[in-house]
Amino acid sequence: MFRRIISIIILSLVVSAAGGAARAQKNPKKLAEATKHSQEAAEVFTEIMNISDKAIPQGLLNKAEAIAVFPGVIKAGFIVGGRAGHGVISRRVRGGWSAPAFFNLGGGSVGLQIGASKTDFVLLFMNQEALGGLLRDKFEIGGEGSVAAGPVGRSASATTDAQLKAGILSYSRSKGAFAGLEIKGVVIDPDNDDNVAVYGKKANDILSPTKTWTMTQMPAGVRIFPRTLARYSTRR
Repeated sequence: MFRRIISIIILSLVVSAAGGAARAQKNPKKLAEATKHSQEAAEVFTEIMNISDKAIPQGLLNKAEAIAVFPGVIKAGFIVGGRAGHGVISRRVRGGWSAPAFFNLGGGSVGLQIGASKTDFVLLFMNQEALGGLLRDKFEIGGEGSVAAGPVGRSASATTDAQLKAGILSYSRSKGAFAGLEIKGVVIDPDNDDNVAVYGKKANDILSPTKTWTMTQMPAGVRIFPRTLARYSTRR
């Protein structure tokens, strides 16, 4: 009898969890937003990789353990400024890339500044330690994670001192110009409202090294981002 009761409890928990995930993935508004973010990130990455002789070096791309794209980050202010953006991050899995987890990017700065601008950011997480920072609730670029401006150009060396030491390589594109940019004081934190609504999972579960992904396990609208990454770098 005791074993039967335990079995019923376990079965109930499994059914409840499955039902919760199913209900989460039926949120049409969140799925539409997730699709939009994934498409925008895929478009930004494709455009950057198609820049003649100024794209991210293939050697560095192949070494990356995760890639983040934050399209259209707004920087605005008068005396006190800040950044605000929303983007996606996929980690490398066998034969491709994981489902994109949704993150926010923010950070402040103080100084003489006026006006506003939009910038696309691309971050390469080059090792497991850097990737591990994303699995925490809040991760500061240049704080917990060492960062360097990423080199551009397909012939650029992938083994410079900066790249060997830095866990994160950062790039930016503003007004059409694409270049490596060292950023500090920028905080990345998971948007788990979106993650749970779309996947029924938080970011640290989506990007967990023990989690395996296939395209069929992802909502159709978000598949464009990992598919785009796979066009440019896939490990067998």
